[in-house]
Amino acid sequence: MQPFFFLSSVNSMKARYNAYSDYFVKIFGERVQKVTIDAGFSCPNRDGTKGRGGCTYCNNDAFNPSYCQPHKSIAQQITEGIEFHKVRYRRANRYLAYFQAFSNTHAPLSKLKELYDEALAYPGVTGLVIGTRPDCIDDEKLEYFAGLASKYYVIIEYGIESCYDRTLLKINRQHSFEDSVNAIRKTAGYGIRTGAHLIFGLPGESREEMIHEAEILSELPLNTIKFHQLQIIEDTYMALDFLRNPQEYQLFGLEEYIDFIIRFIERLNPEFVIERFTGEAPPRFQAGPTWGNLRTDQVVNMIEKRLEELDTWQGRLYKANV
Repeated sequence: MQPFFFLSSVNSMKARYNAYSDYFVKIFGERVQKVTIDAGFSCPNRDGTKGRGGCTYCNNDAFNPSYCQPHKSIAQQITEGIEFHKVRYRRANRYLAYFQAFSNTHAPLSKLKELYDEALAYPGVTGLVIGTRPDCIDDEKLEYFAGLASKYYVIIEYGIESCYDRTLLKINRQHSFEDSVNAIRKTAGYGIRTGAHLIFGLPGESREEMIHEAEILSELPLNTIKFHQLQIIEDTYMALDFLRNPQEYQLFGLEEYIDFIIRFIERLNPEFVIERFTGEAPPRFQAGPTWGNLRTDQVVNMIEKRLEELDTWQGRLYKANV
């Protein structure tokens, strides 16, 4: 993990946090585009391994691009994904195969090798981004990924979602925060890049408890981190619960979230690369209050502007445990 330093007065707004786009330019010297893939995985809290029903907030259709269909081959999804992204990102010449839907290490190693080797054989694919759960990894799989990581860019992104076990129980994650800590430390120990995903606004968590998560996560060996504000998505258990018990939910308004996320990243390890500040689901999937038609990049611009107005930055209040 390369160190990232800040000055007390920063001329560039992007320099006020460790930005994902800048991170890739440092590694590859150019823009690299992620291409999402649905490889047909399930999750242990869906297929009965640990439980049924999945996470209460989860509907993968809300964030899967239209070309992602598990009946298509990996190569076909990459081909269609590259064409899909050319509309907005014409400059990309190299790609990362992003295995996003469900838990992408929840299968025997022989199956994982088949899928990931096919992705890496595609011309222009220079690495893998693997989204999974902390209870779907083991030493055998990590040895395989470590071998790939010696030749390609490989990062395993773990869905932490919350640092509080009572919350994880409530949203049916079927794993503990300790499981997340152990998986992240073990993955980093194999020399594999690690990422984490966190949701802000889950029921039962106070704003101060969420802010404290910055201090908790900052001591983990993470390379990247992504944040989503809680969204109530159609066809989920949470959407039903929100209708029945709206008093249990304290969803973020836009201005409140901007203020919150700045407080959070002020306390966050400045070496962490921030991949996302917010989530974005198509309007047809939204079952609760929304921020209108704002796109993710518009919200990022608002956050960057507020950082400049406050003359603050990622890690300004960070205190490392020595």
